[in-house]
Amino acid sequence: MWNNDIKEKIKKTLSYTAKRDCIITLITCIVVSIVIGAFIVYLRRDEDKTIKVGVVYVGDASTMYTNNFIEALSDIEQEYNGKVEIVSMYNVAEGTERDYLERLVSDGCNMIFSTSYNYGVTTKELAQKYPEVQFCMATCSNANEEPYLKNYHTFMGAIYQGRYAAGVSAGMKLKELIDDGIISESEAKIGYVGAYPYAEVISGYTAFLLGARSVVPQAVMTVKYTNSWNDYRTEKKYARELIDEHCIIISQHSDTTGPATACEETSSDVPVYNVSYNQSMLDIAPTTYLTGCKINWKPYMKSAIDAVLNDKVIEKQVKGNVNGNDVGAGFDEEWVSMLEFNDIAVANGTKERVKKVIEQFKKGNINVFQGDYIGVNPDNPSEKIDLKEGYIENEYSSAPTFKYILKDIITVE
Repeated sequence: MWNNDIKEKIKKTLSYTAKRDCIITLITCIVVSIVIGAFIVYLRRDEDKTIKVGVVYVGDASTMYTNNFIEALSDIEQEYNGKVEIVSMYNVAEGTERDYLERLVSDGCNMIFSTSYNYGVTTKELAQKYPEVQFCMATCSNANEEPYLKNYHTFMGAIYQGRYAAGVSAGMKLKELIDDGIISESEAKIGYVGAYPYAEVISGYTAFLLGARSVVPQAVMTVKYTNSWNDYRTEKKYARELIDEHCIIISQHSDTTGPATACEETSSDVPVYNVSYNQSMLDIAPTTYLTGCKINWKPYMKSAIDAVLNDKVIEKQVKGNVNGNDVGAGFDEEWVSMLEFNDIAVANGTKERVKKVIEQFKKGNINVFQGDYIGVNPDNPSEKIDLKEGYIENEYSSAPTFKYILKDIITVE
């Protein structure tokens, strides 16, 4: 009797345990199904999500500076295969950008890139007006300046590094001409066509000259400003005048092929060579073009677009020197690159030397703005800087800040 009772209790216990296990298993299956279903919905939501990206350009594909942005965004649009739509506004004159930016907002853009320095103030004002849109401003003052806005960002490549490396190429050519007895050390003169007397331009041509002087210490420079980013006639005219003043190397911070054309058309007994910016001039000046440098905008723009597409913070997605809402980088993150070298024109050993310079930049071993030089602020001649201790460019801002004219070796006409 006792054994039968025990057997019955055991049967009941096993039955209860089996039912309990079945219920637990069923509940677990339901929960797992819900989680998997939710995850699939989440994935499909991300797969289906698209964003619209607006861009305001100061030029179009015919201008070197603007074309670099266009090519970068074209690549990005193709890589995202329909998830990113680019809406472009071309040839927007500085001072008229507000209407175009407003139109992009009205058109439903989730983020907007402004690509001209002089668009900066207006772009930041609209970022304050439309906090739901992310505004990314190239080549402008630091986004961390007041008023600080979560949706306003600044970015730029450390182009002074490229300018310095390009200047080394120019110095190698000058040295070759000196060694061959074609020019003397005192004739190692560089001409530079600049757009505006901004820090961005001054920093660039100073780095270029110091790169040349790392090879030929006697090199000097004369600068002419066009007061326009894109003026073929004036750029060519000023390049021609610099050549007439016996400049051997002509470079530029302006957007047209004018300077390269002037070099190629020169029939002087003393050869003249061109170092370009943003675009190779090999097809324009096949016998006088040496090389050049450019900012590669794609690394930042792709990371920023990806951040907005996935509801993430832009500065946490971008690799570079991050300071608040401002990001910059140089050769280390491939934000700066050299243009092609003209093998029939560059001096022997140029590629190898430039390669070593780039490696030194990647290791942080070059401080460009350092030496036995005194710089003068052109807007306030009483303000001077001694470069013996060195000046670190882009330390706290992606936009260049070096604004001093080096005494005795740089002349501004």
